[in-house]
Amino acid sequence: MSNHLHPLEPPFPAEIATLLAAYPKAEGQLLALFRTFAHSPRFLRKGVPNLLDKDSPLPLRSRELVILRVTALRQCDYEWGVHAAIFARAAGLDAAQLAATRASRIDPAHWSTAEAGLLTAVDQLCHNGHIDAECRARFEADWSLAQQLEICALAGAYQTVSFVANLAQLPHEAFSLPPP
Repeated sequence: MSNHLHPLEPPFPAEIATLLAAYPKAEGQLLALFRTFAHSPRFLRKGVPNLLDKDSPLPLRSRELVILRVTALRQCDYEWGVHAAIFARAAGLDAAQLAATRASRIDPAHWSTAEAGLLTAVDQLCHNGHIDAECRARFEADWSLAQQLEICALAGAYQTVSFVANLAQLPHEAFSLPPP
């Protein structure tokens, strides 16, 4: 038995199959990431909460900006490419903005004031675990308390996703977009 983290292939044990049935599919297939989660029923149930539902207090565009930036910061081309392919168009992100999510610094020219502030807050949270006073003032002015919590949850969840995908060295999904 290998201790290298990797995607499981069907057929899955009954408990795993039941848990995976709740996960979304792309082009009718379970993503390699979800099949990698399947090494642990506990992780499938609790490891990464599904924050991409219609009940999120954040608009789709803001959620995707957080996810794309976190996965770019964690150099997770696998997950960045999945989200760029599946959600970027619906989120209204153009090619230049997609590329800008991977830049070493946030260029305000690509973003609204609130979006630049959001991306700066994500950078500071991921790099330092907190945000400075100036960034905090902008963050608190732009986002409700529920949205602030959602942003933190997304950033944390997608750091975990990035760690898993990178550790497993997941290859790109066939439909994924390559990094710019």
